[in-house]
Formats: sequence, structure tokens, C-alpha cells
Amino acid sequence: MNAPSTERAALALIAHDAKKGDMVEFARRNLAKLADYRLVATGTTGGKIIEACPNLDVTPLKSGPLGGDQQIGAMIAEGKLQGLIFFVDPLSPMPHDVDVKALMRLALVYDIPMALNQATAEILLRSARLQGLATTSKTPEITKFRQ
Repeated sequence: MNAPSTERAALALIAHDAKKGDMVEFARRNLAKLADYRLVATGTTGGKIIEACPNLDVTPLKSGPLGGDQQIGAMIAEGKLQGLIFFVDPLSPMPHDVDVKALMRLALVYDIPMALNQATAEILLRSARLQGLATTSKTPEITKFRQ
């Protein structure tokens, strides 16, 4: 029988240009939670996070348009990532839109938790699944909306 892995779960952080500042603030706000993960990030985003939060374990990859999105996609396909936080800017044109769509498709195909904005990223960091705990869709967290 295999011994349980003591390696920390890995989480990818990506942000479009107009959202990089938001990602840095998100990292600052969630420093203690993010410290529990091995982080990978596309080039510029990773550099900004390292500068703002030097104690985080962040591995910067290539810039998204220069192959960073594909590097993260490969990690998803190889089972090396447990989650993806991608702050998408829906209002700016993206010359590498095809790469972005391919990355999102891989996250969907391999069924890894993916957050595309700050609200869902906050929820993802509290997720039992991201933390490697057993979960079931038969017992939802929220049973009804409270006013």
C-alpha cells in the first residue's frame, strides 16, 4: 500500500494584465492560506506576487502568451495541479484567447476546481476538495438563500 503523500497541493495563479493588481491584493489578503500550497504562476503575475509576498512558495513560469498557459495546462493534464485561480478580464481583447480557452477546457476536462474572479477564488481557498478532503455533492454547503 502506498504511503500518503506529504507533498503540498499545487495551485496555479494567473491574471490578465488589468487584473494583476487584483491578484497581488488577493495574495496579500490570503497569505496564510496560500502558504499551505505550492504555487505556480505565469511570468509577470508570478513576479508581482513574489515581489509583494516574498515568503510564498511561487514558481514563475513563462508569460501566458509565450507559453505559460500551456505549461499550466500540461501540469493539469499530468495531475500536478489541484486548483486554478485565473483572474480573467472580460473587457479587454486577448491576442492569445485560444490559449486561455484551451487552459480552461483542460481544467474542465480534468475536473479541477477553477476560480475566474475574486469571489470564487475566496470560496475555492476554503474548499474541502482543494484541501484534499473527501466531499460529496449530496451534501451541499448551502441549503437555502437567507435574506
